[in-house]
Amino acid sequence: MKRNEVPTPYLAALTTAPSAEAAKRLVRRLVEQRLVACGTVLPGAASTYWWHGAVTEEDEVVVVLKTTAARWAALAAALPALHPYEVPELIALPIVGGHRPYLDWVRAETAGGGGGAGAARSRRTPARRRAGNRKRKE
Repeated sequence: MKRNEVPTPYLAALTTAPSAEAAKRLVRRLVEQRLVACGTVLPGAASTYWWHGAVTEEDEVVVVLKTTAARWAALAAALPALHPYEVPELIALPIVGGHRPYLDWVRAETAGGGGGAGAARSRRTPARRRAGNRKRKE
């Protein structure tokens, strides 16, 4: 396998941010650029790490980004410039299975051209409270 090659077509990428507001801004930019289909901001994380020779503790938010292996290189290239940290965390975890309509939607939304018609339509059905909410049905 080549360096940075991913063995699965779908990825969950993780990053952290200093605040929910910063994380939301980052996710919005990544979604607008179709580098990720979705980003979930999880506040309440506490990170402990070495930084500039000292152990540091910070409150952070975790961001879970859903994307494809095809978009990974572009995401990895773009995120550092958009991120507020000097050295942002960005790691990719392979998605080895999932709900097929959701994975189809991830692929369509990161394809770069507005997504596939079928996936986009099913994502915005009237049964959804709002487009970004996959969990609650009316």
